[in-house]
Amino acid sequence: MAKPLMAKATAVWLVDNTTISFKQIADFVGLHELEVQGIADGDVAQGVKGFDPVANNQLTQEEITAAEGNPLHKLRLKIYAAAAGEEKRRGPRYTPLSKRQDRPASIYWLVKFHPELADSQISKLVGTTKPTIQAIRERTHWNIANIQPIDPVALGLCKQSELDQAVQKAAAKKAAEGGVMSDDERRKLVSTEQSLGMEAEPKIPGSIEGLETFTLGGGDENQRSEEEPVADADSFFNLPAGGGDEEEEDDQKA
Repeated sequence: MAKPLMAKATAVWLVDNTTISFKQIADFVGLHELEVQGIADGDVAQGVKGFDPVANNQLTQEEITAAEGNPLHKLRLKIYAAAAGEEKRRGPRYTPLSKRQDRPASIYWLVKFHPELADSQISKLVGTTKPTIQAIRERTHWNIANIQPIDPVALGLCKQSELDQAVQKAAAKKAAEGGVMSDDERRKLVSTEQSLGMEAEPKIPGSIEGLETFTLGGGDENQRSEEEPVADADSFFNLPAGGGDEEEEDDQKA
């Protein structure tokens, strides 16, 4: 809920100039009820000058009157002055100085593990410029030899939900274009949570690719063995009958 500017000063003014309950004032300015009571007793916010919310266009007199007449009425802020003139920021997000040296590592990680992400998406995720992304993508960055890929979520440069949303958007765009994706690319285009839940698909080694329907041709021989009798050892060697040797010996004796 939006709060008024100068909360304690506004509470001081409301305590001094209205009969609104401490609970109503505390809910309006975002302070504890006992703190507002301390302001009324003079123990808290000593020397703080009251800030008129009506004169500063944050509260109407009608709201004050309604709150004075009904202890359950909640004061409603007229205009959130802190957001006045604030527009949606465009371009890359602001990155704190303490984390700017981590941006090349995060860009390298996104380029390596999510090549489907556009430069504009990477720029919004980690707060960088397109020339820097292009230099790391083409390995022409001045410090490319010392850059190690690190997850931008681990570095605190973006949230996991933001990264997943960008990856899913890239997946939808690639699917709409009708591009053919490999298994590795398809796993990269889903969120981390979905990827971990996917079952591993069996892969056929390249050395035997194309032989998945190959079967040994032993069916005909098995059928032939059933129809034809199995030959014994004598048939292979064509051994003569035993009676021939005895007749030869009788002839020699005679």
